[in-house]
Amino acid sequence: MEFEIRLSGSVEIRAAGRRSDLGSTKTRVTLAALAWDAGRTVSVDTLIHRIWDEHPPGKAREALHAHISRIRGALRIAGGDAPAIVSRTNSYSLEVDPDRVDLRCYTRCVERARSLRDSGDEDAALRLLDRADSLWHGEPLAGITGSWAEHLRAATSETGLVAAMTRTEILLDGGKFTDAVPVLLPLAEAHPADEALAERLAVALYGSNRTAEATRLLQRTRQRVVRDIGLDAGRGLHRVHQGILAGTPAAALLPGAGGDKKTPPRPTRRVPDNLPRDVPWAGRRDELRRLTSALREGRGASEVVTVEAIHGMGGVGKTALAVHLAHRLRDHFPDGRVFLHLGGCSADRTPPTPARALTELLRLLGMATKELPGELDELVALWRSVARDRRMVVILDDATSSAQIRPLLPGASPAAVVVTSRRRLPGLPGVRPVSLDVLPPEDAAALFSQRLGRERDTDPSDVAEIVRICGHLPLAIEIAASRLLARASWTTSDLLRQLGGGGGHLSQLRDADRTLTHVFAVSYHALDAEQQLVFRRIGLHVGVEFGPAAIAALTGLSLDTAERVLEELLAHHLVSEPIPHRFTMHDLLRDYARSLVEAGDTDSEDDVRRAVQSLVDHYVHAADRADRLAYPFRSRTDLDTSDPATPSSPEIADAQSAERWLIVESANLLDTLDWLVNHGTERQLAISVHVLAGFLDMEGHLAAAEPLLRRAAAHWNAAGDSVARARALLDLCAVYTHGSRYGEAIAAAREALDVARSLQARELESECIHQLSVSLWQTGEYALARSLQKESIDFLLQTGDLLRIARCRNLLGIIHLHLAENEEALACFTAALADFTAIKDERGKYSALNNTAELHKRMGRPEAAEVTYRQAMVVAERMGNPRDKAILQMNVASVMDALGRTDEALELYGMVLPVLREVGDRRAEAIALTRIGRAYRAAGRTYEALWQHVAALEVARAIHAAGEEADMLYDLALVERDAGRMAQAVAHLEESLAVSRRIGAPAEEARAAGLLAELRGEVTP
Repeated sequence: MEFEIRLSGSVEIRAAGRRSDLGSTKTRVTLAALAWDAGRTVSVDTLIHRIWDEHPPGKAREALHAHISRIRGALRIAGGDAPAIVSRTNSYSLEVDPDRVDLRCYTRCVERARSLRDSGDEDAALRLLDRADSLWHGEPLAGITGSWAEHLRAATSETGLVAAMTRTEILLDGGKFTDAVPVLLPLAEAHPADEALAERLAVALYGSNRTAEATRLLQRTRQRVVRDIGLDAGRGLHRVHQGILAGTPAAALLPGAGGDKKTPPRPTRRVPDNLPRDVPWAGRRDELRRLTSALREGRGASEVVTVEAIHGMGGVGKTALAVHLAHRLRDHFPDGRVFLHLGGCSADRTPPTPARALTELLRLLGMATKELPGELDELVALWRSVARDRRMVVILDDATSSAQIRPLLPGASPAAVVVTSRRRLPGLPGVRPVSLDVLPPEDAAALFSQRLGRERDTDPSDVAEIVRICGHLPLAIEIAASRLLARASWTTSDLLRQLGGGGGHLSQLRDADRTLTHVFAVSYHALDAEQQLVFRRIGLHVGVEFGPAAIAALTGLSLDTAERVLEELLAHHLVSEPIPHRFTMHDLLRDYARSLVEAGDTDSEDDVRRAVQSLVDHYVHAADRADRLAYPFRSRTDLDTSDPATPSSPEIADAQSAERWLIVESANLLDTLDWLVNHGTERQLAISVHVLAGFLDMEGHLAAAEPLLRRAAAHWNAAGDSVARARALLDLCAVYTHGSRYGEAIAAAREALDVARSLQARELESECIHQLSVSLWQTGEYALARSLQKESIDFLLQTGDLLRIARCRNLLGIIHLHLAENEEALACFTAALADFTAIKDERGKYSALNNTAELHKRMGRPEAAEVTYRQAMVVAERMGNPRDKAILQMNVASVMDALGRTDEALELYGMVLPVLREVGDRRAEAIALTRIGRAYRAAGRTYEALWQHVAALEVARAIHAAGEEADMLYDLALVERDAGRMAQAVAHLEESLAVSRRIGAPAEEARAAGLLAELRGEVTP
């Protein structure tokens, strides 16, 4: 019975023409991982890596054993001469003749055919190539992803190219030019810069009387070689082109025709080892583990060249990692360890050409320089031939581009290549780059301590601060350690003082041989003028993170150009992109960029002043646009200036995108305000803080907002601008309200209202009434708040302003709810929801839904409340405001508690409370504490409930929230009653009754009076 394992096309077992079902993809890749090394032992670790890459499951060995068991079952079903899988210590082997594995047999046939062709037995070579073709069923490991599968596909692709070239050489040597063309055409399309392919296809086309096509092919290939490699095409293409123009017979144009074929020189078998010295290692455990696994894995597939790339900013430790890796794996690469510096970022040398680099590689392998060919294509062919059977590791350090690297990569070979570069290297097939960032703080501290040695005492807190100053950059840390080692009398505290001294951190990071400034300068001078401008101006940015629009403002470039240049700096590892379209620059690089600006060689003082003012104008104008979309109800003071010349932020398109922009840019907006405090005029600051007041209030930046808003109100008062002053007071009122400082909020709103009435500014007066009513509601002055809101709504109905009408109805509904006027409240919420929906106001919809759900809950309809809260949650998720979402979750938790799902409610409250404290909403914090207490009481956890209610009461009294105070006193009375302390319960109820009467809350008053009457009958005087 004929047995076969197919890796070409879909992975499968075939016996007697029948296919065995292997089940899952992981089982098929397990079979492939064993079959590729048929007859050889494969370690468990290697198998796990081949199957799961860098993300194995928690119990990978157990999962592997399960896949092996399924394969054994499939082999048993195949019967006959099917092979066995043999288990050994930490390894497995598939005991089968490699020729029963189609791709292994395919590779052997191609290698043998090449050897026969070279020895002159072309007929036998063709028979083996035909056999190889019959074994090909499609893309290897079809449907299987992962780095090992890509390695194997790359290897078989290289073998396929050798097979096709061997066949066409035989056809061309036999004068069968027309037969050779269809074999060569698809190969040339797949490898447009391969000169050997183009040379042979041009001869075949010319020999088939397709001279014009041959000439065009040669021209295209020369252009592609110049573009991709940076060198002119080799001698072979020129020779063929000249021959075609001269009418030379096609056979005479073949490589080696006319007796000029030379036997390539063979090197003496030298084992090169020119690795730089290794150093004791610290950190980079994940990167080292991944690279070690990849290089060991590549060693298991003898026909595959393993290529790994390490990239990152200057000083991040790329070369050190590559060298340490090669030293660590020296026993795995017995045929050599080669280090070649390519000078990509050397200030004092020109990077070697590919021809010069290949000459050096071949010299290291023992070849005499005088014997080497002079043409690039011949050097490439010789290098690949020499490297074909060598199990060696080659480090190509400090590469400039993918084009520089491509000619230096071996062909089918067990060699491994590690490339390092400050630039990203796209276009290297099958390469998964390792991108190095700065070290984590603990690894940075370990590196510093290791470089000092055990005999040097260190203070952990000093070390942590030193490595922070170094930006956790390995080179900076090594330089700092070197400075300390050079001063025997210094302690880490002395070094810390030195690093924190004048001149900035960057100037202090130097030792006898190295300066960090030099490392950065090399990267900077490799940039073009436009890239250098952007690099320098990033040093002027007010915040840490930035987008393309900010860079356009700083530089005067268009938005598209700014984005393109940032992508180029990203490729140079001079900026990073932690999230899409948001960029940062390492602190030390920013220091260097700022030092270039301060040097004044390229940026005058006027240039710098205009750039920063343009940036500030950009943020203020973009924030004004976002604020008008996100908070359209605010009464506004217009900006002094027209829109700046720099591009606006295109991502600000509607209310939701505006809110997102404000959140994303929040740190930069706060930094812009800080800059204005220190460098702007009072008018600029007053206008800017007014623009940002809605954002500062809604996003919880209360501590930053209050002093600036008070300063703005004072400025407008001094300037005699009453309208702007009233608006500043309204901004201040809103911040006071969210900070639960209701007395100050009421005072600010009443002052603004007096100004508006004196000016007879009805629209401004209406907004003042609304803000005042919000504060009055919060303090329990429901009757007065109701009266004011009805007065306001009468005016607004005449204006037809749906947004303000909806806000007014929503607030009036809340006031009705607290006055136990449930039908009136429901009518208000329903009308408000309809208006908010009509004008597509998401925040308003959320508020109206939340309030309607609260009304359902108070009316004893918990199921309806939960449904409505869930509807509000959908809206809140879209808005992304943490305060709104937290309040809604708190309300959902209260419904869960009412429905008897107390554990779920407590878990949700535990998530909500820290958010409310973080955003500074003390009123909501008090309510959350009260509801947590109620949940504990429902669960019979009386004393835990007591402490929650006591904490809630303290918060409510601190912020003068009388309505909440009445509630909390009532809840405290209930807990005290449960604990059997009737006198304390009565005292709390008496206080609750007094507060309810004072604020005019009849429902709360009746509730307290009823329980008080009940308890007084149980208390003994």
